[in-house]
Amino acid sequence: MTDDAPTRRGAPSPAALRNGDETTMTLTIGDTAPDFVAATTEGAIKFHEWIGDSWAVLFSHPKNFTPICTTELGYVASIKPEFDRRGVKIIGLSVDPVDKHADWAKDIEETQGTAPNYPLIGDADFTISKAYGMLGADVSGDPADRTAADNQTVRNVFVIGPDKKIKLILVYPMTTGRNFDEVLRVIDSLQLTAKYKVATPVNWKQGENVVIAGSVSNDEAKKVYGTWEEPKPYLRIVPQPTS
Repeated sequence: MTDDAPTRRGAPSPAALRNGDETTMTLTIGDTAPDFVAATTEGAIKFHEWIGDSWAVLFSHPKNFTPICTTELGYVASIKPEFDRRGVKIIGLSVDPVDKHADWAKDIEETQGTAPNYPLIGDADFTISKAYGMLGADVSGDPADRTAADNQTVRNVFVIGPDKKIKLILVYPMTTGRNFDEVLRVIDSLQLTAKYKVATPVNWKQGENVVIAGSVSNDEAKKVYGTWEEPKPYLRIVPQPTS
């Protein structure tokens, strides 16, 4: 695609982004996650290089020292082995300078029992929050002058695949803690469907039956699965595939 090629409705062209047009990017599932260079609690990173061939979860926070986010960061630290087991890297973001994260980490460890054991981005100039559509392009100034309410839209979860495409976007209000067990469940589903031509039904959990993807013909399905339950022609149920 050239700079002058049509872009998704509501999205700026690459040229507009480089020229600094005051436009907020609207991201959807299937878009390439914006790349960026950022300071983190574990050193500077280039996001796509940091992801490498892994899956990744980027989750954001409106401000340090907020109560609900404190519980979330502590919980994510406690279940990091679950992300590791799935080959998923996790990274947090707050609209604060990196040097402020260290003090917050002490509070998180004191109150939640586990300090963050993954990098936290300092997005003090709002660049990443704007690139991911969490703050308007016109936001500026000192982050210390902004309240959590000012940044309340910075409460997202992005699941990103090894191809750097966005696979999931969740947006939560400040008053509702995020369900990271659900994030793990969705990752299990995404990784399963990335490997096999299946989809996962309502409330699916690991080990439960799945549905053959609609793109798979019956002839192809017979070669792979042999037989299946078929309450309707469009609903073909099989046991979860395993390697």
